[in-house]
Amino acid sequence: MTDTTHRLLPITASTHDVDIDLVYATDRNLTGKPIYRAAHCLLLDTAEAALRRATGIARDAGLKLRIFDAYRPPQAQQALWNFLPDPTYIADVKIGSNHSRGTAIDLTLLDANGAPLDMGTGFDDMTAASAHFHPGLPHTVQRHRLLLLGIMHAAGFGHIPSEWWHYELPGSRALPLIDDGAAGAPALM
Repeated sequence: MTDTTHRLLPITASTHDVDIDLVYATDRNLTGKPIYRAAHCLLLDTAEAALRRATGIARDAGLKLRIFDAYRPPQAQQALWNFLPDPTYIADVKIGSNHSRGTAIDLTLLDANGAPLDMGTGFDDMTAASAHFHPGLPHTVQRHRLLLLGIMHAAGFGHIPSEWWHYELPGSRALPLIDDGAAGAPALM
């Protein structure tokens, strides 16, 4: 099913003033192999507008966003679920991920020199320490996570408790999944 009232928009470093490192197009992800055939960074138009707000807020703080993942075809979600069928970290394909609706984004913050802020764990570190408010992490890590949380919430995104890097538009589950290769979605698999 394709949502014809919204469309996926490309996100690029030059048009959005972000750093893009789509790890699922590489072998540097939890599966150890590329999941995407091509590295396309896309978001639904409403999420793209919120991302523009987030980049402006980050820029005003002397920071930049680095995007790890955005739109994810349902076929890629299936590959992740097959590798790690744990709904704490991977959305069950029966429900669908908000990434597959084009309304979720995985990202971190870079400092003024382009170095990533220490978030305590890496992206896709599917452990308890990846939770937003995991106790016992160093104060600097807690501050960095709260800074990212504040930027993203101020821009209109919500978060999930288990992953400091994952943000999504509230109410996204009401939208249909956007299938790989459907109108407006380039084949990523």
